[in-house]
Amino acid sequence: MTLDGTNTYLVAGWVVDPGPAHEGHQSAILAAAGNRIEGVALTHSHPDHSAGAAPLARRAGNVPVVMPRDGEEVGPFRAVATPGHALDHVCLLLGRICMAGDVVMGEGSVLITPGEGALSAYLDSLRRLRALDLELLCPGHGSYIRHPQAKLDEYLAHRLERERMLLEALEAGARTEDALLKRAWADAPAALRPAAAVTLRAHLEKLAGEGRLPEGLEAGLVE
Repeated sequence: MTLDGTNTYLVAGWVVDPGPAHEGHQSAILAAAGNRIEGVALTHSHPDHSAGAAPLARRAGNVPVVMPRDGEEVGPFRAVATPGHALDHVCLLLGRICMAGDVVMGEGSVLITPGEGALSAYLDSLRRLRALDLELLCPGHGSYIRHPQAKLDEYLAHRLERERMLLEALEAGARTEDALLKRAWADAPAALRPAAAVTLRAHLEKLAGEGRLPEGLEAGLVE
């Protein structure tokens, strides 16, 4: 799920997403910063991004840990609210460079889990970033994305194509999780089938909120 782990960025003395509470990783951050850290900024509260924040802040001399809200400025960054993967998710802008957290990944797609996030909000967040003239996306997992608009277009198209296939499956009478996955996520490898099932529920939740689910669909699939 995290590819090769969580990326930590060091910008103008500020640490973005210090990752899990891993002592060796924290030591590497301190060394890279020359033991001069002004603060820690978080894109969201998921532990693979945030659990190391408090211990790193203590080791750096009790520097502040901040998870800003939309429009707030922290250190060199301006926060842009981008909920969806997590309700508290923000991206951190440094000019045309975006610390993207889990809005995008260097490869693959982002997991949207009902209850923790919301697919409709996530699509709106992608569109919000798409409207910015970004030069570089720095994701929380994977490599830099040097063509931001193309990547965001790809993400939007992928989600909407899944929705189209899901609606076709529902119109054809599929009603169980297994049947819907076979029709709309037939290309998902076996190892990713549990993640596909979570994504299916996120899509069903979105369609339910929009009043687009057919009558008689089992309630368990939209909970």
